[in-house]
Amino acid sequence: MPTAAAPAAPLLSLTWTDHVTGRRGFLVVDRLVRGVASGGLRMRAGCTLEEVTGLARGMTVKEALHYDPGNRYVPLGGAKGGIDCDPRDPAAYGVLVRYLRAMRPYVESCWTTGEDLGLSQDLVDRAAAEAGLVSSVQAVYPLLDDEAAARRRLADAFALEVDGIGLDELVGGCGVAESALVALDRAGVPYAGTPVAVQGLGTMGGATARFLARAGLRVVAVADVKGTIANPAGLDVEALLAARDGYGTVDRAALRAADRELPGDAWLTAGAEVLVPAAASYVIDTANQARITARWVVEAANMPVLPEAERLLTARGVTVLPDVVVNSGTNAWWWWTLFGDVGADAAEAFAHTRRAMRALVTTVLARADADGTTPRAAAHALAADRLPVIAERFGWYR
Repeated sequence: MPTAAAPAAPLLSLTWTDHVTGRRGFLVVDRLVRGVASGGLRMRAGCTLEEVTGLARGMTVKEALHYDPGNRYVPLGGAKGGIDCDPRDPAAYGVLVRYLRAMRPYVESCWTTGEDLGLSQDLVDRAAAEAGLVSSVQAVYPLLDDEAAARRRLADAFALEVDGIGLDELVGGCGVAESALVALDRAGVPYAGTPVAVQGLGTMGGATARFLARAGLRVVAVADVKGTIANPAGLDVEALLAARDGYGTVDRAALRAADRELPGDAWLTAGAEVLVPAAASYVIDTANQARITARWVVEAANMPVLPEAERLLTARGVTVLPDVVVNSGTNAWWWWTLFGDVGADAAEAFAHTRRAMRALVTTVLARADADGTTPRAAAHALAADRLPVIAERFGWYR
């Protein structure tokens, strides 16, 4: 049996080539717990095996950080899938179906997956059914006490909407927002009027903007593929959410007279105290980090800040709240619901998410202070403490 520590290399790494279009896809299983790993499937032009490998390792950390011996939910291993294709390409859906058909043995046996950048859960579910799969999370079914009840509970939860947005889209943003609020609380900064800018108004970014606005923060800028929409007095977040298409692009006809259209990277310098990159990876680099004047960068997206950029930001006193903590609520909610720690109820889901994320972020920030290190290093240290415990209790393959 492998040692309890996480391996230097992933457990499984493979590259797939679509026989119709020549496009490539990837699957990386970083670690198994009880024979199962968890991690979403993303689709974007330029997706690489290296990117997917990093995301899979991040999933291992996210799962470990949510380990609670008292929960029904037992953290899984980490995995990730990726397809190098623009999701807006007319050929994209066919590529997705063929990818899932090729990955069917893994989805059936060890990889639970779902929506990620470029893909909605509805689209993943439709393609999975066409590929002959029972569900994109069917590998976890043998671990459930009552599979039928668990599947009904998850389906009921996914059917819920809150003010026109599905609960499954909202819980992740709830977790991101709570992470930012913990940072504000620890610094003694009041919520009311604190300016925030959000890059990406899709599933994660849109929900985060809603929860932060409802907490009293002033959303001064949001960015999508068409550019940045800014208003120093505050944007009407609900109107922008209602004007989105399926890819998170806002219909500019919904803008008010005082709203300004700016270049795509203007969200970086919008006068915000809190920056939330919530779309693509690698958007903050060593060059553009110098333009950031915010006090906090809250990573709602996966890997949006390059490591060297984070070192430079840290040296300037900017705190980066890492993706492995901040956006982990979405994945955790799936399993809290499926395993029965929460029911198919929006109020219960939000309360549990807020409570869990507040406790986790507080622990990570306290560890960072105690160790004299960054929140990311503290999160990885906490995960390193927990992974051997999980391996000893549950094993990799059984």
